[in-house]
Amino acid sequence: MTVKGLSAVAKILSYQLLITAVVSLGFAVGGWQKALSSALGGLAAFIPNLYLALRISGFEEQDARKILKSFYVGETVKLLLTATLFIVIFQIPNINILPLFAGYISALSVFWFALLMR
Repeated sequence: MTVKGLSAVAKILSYQLLITAVVSLGFAVGGWQKALSSALGGLAAFIPNLYLALRISGFEEQDARKILKSFYVGETVKLLLTATLFIVIFQIPNINILPLFAGYISALSVFWFALLMR
């Protein structure tokens, strides 16, 4: 399945949302709390990646040093945002750890599959 007319970054972000939804639906068999935990895990991967994608968009014609600095700052903020999201998620009562990390890892695995599909 391909998404025509979208950049590679937009495709990866779309696939992250898709895999998060599929994994969450799979965990829904065990109850809504497991599905919610899985969805939150997927969002903990998706939101920081969306931030980084928005931060680095539009750098095609700029100085290489400025682009590199922007990547470093963006990646640092992305890591801090991920940690913050997990801290917030762990404050929610009845979060299931296994579905949470399954959703997170499945969303991150999209990057590996994208490399294999190229």
